[in-house]
Amino acid sequence: MIFMTLTKFEKARIIGARALQISMGAPVLIDVPSGMVDPVDIAMLEFENNLIPITIKRNIPSSQESGK
Repeated sequence: MIFMTLTKFEKARIIGARALQISMGAPVLIDVPSGMVDPVDIAMLEFENNLIPITIKRNIPSSQESGK
């Protein structure tokens, strides 16, 4: 597994995609504090705890890099 730093655009895309999944009924992967109902806030909490099951693929001219 390659550990990489995410750009702000990749971070926004991951959180947005996960928030959409949550709003469509996907199971939440973390214990949600009472009162937190916004899917974006829940997705951000999952992101901060490295629990989002989304993989990033970057196409680099000389190779391809994958990371979670």
